[in-house]
Amino acid sequence: MPEVTLNGPDGRLEGRYHHSKNINAPIALLLHPHPQHGGTMNNRLVYTMYQAFVRRGFSALRFNFRGVGRSQAEFDNGQGELSDAAAALDWMQGHNPNAAGCWIGGYSFGAWIGMQLMMRRPEISGFIAISPPASIHDFSFLAPCPSSGMIVHGNVDDIIPIASVDKLAHKLSNQKNIKIDYRVIDGADHFFGGHLEELNQHIETYLDKALTETA
Repeated sequence: MPEVTLNGPDGRLEGRYHHSKNINAPIALLLHPHPQHGGTMNNRLVYTMYQAFVRRGFSALRFNFRGVGRSQAEFDNGQGELSDAAAALDWMQGHNPNAAGCWIGGYSFGAWIGMQLMMRRPEISGFIAISPPASIHDFSFLAPCPSSGMIVHGNVDDIIPIASVDKLAHKLSNQKNIKIDYRVIDGADHFFGGHLEELNQHIETYLDKALTETA
């Protein structure tokens, strides 16, 4: 997975990129958790999602938001980070002009950014949102939600109470033509300690199902 440097809206962004040998391969962009709470592109959950897409023939990119690692500029409370994600998607599309599809995956803060990006970019055809921070941020912008996807949450998450994610998943599931595969991992907290393999299995089985249905 070669290191790459992207031109972001306010400086360079550091990333890791896998380019598929298939000229028509779909693309996936993976977004990390909160920069001010230790979130980086090397987060193990982000890496797990990244590898799941790579194994399925995607070209995949994970990168550090502004102010993280060697990425330039400073934390911007989500607005700048959304611009970073849009620039990263532009970069991927420039390297994959014949991509057969486009997915977004995010964990916690990254899920919030990813779902905002999905509202702005109609080419995003699927998403994975791990522990979306529904008790911290307003997700009412998903009206309507433009794509189907999967939400995963731990039932003992003491940072994002599960009731808020239950409500979000239910609201999205009731939208026309939207299917939300909502999976709750019993005993898992916000960081999925001791439950990473179970989380990975959920990601793998969901992607296999979703990609078969859209093939």
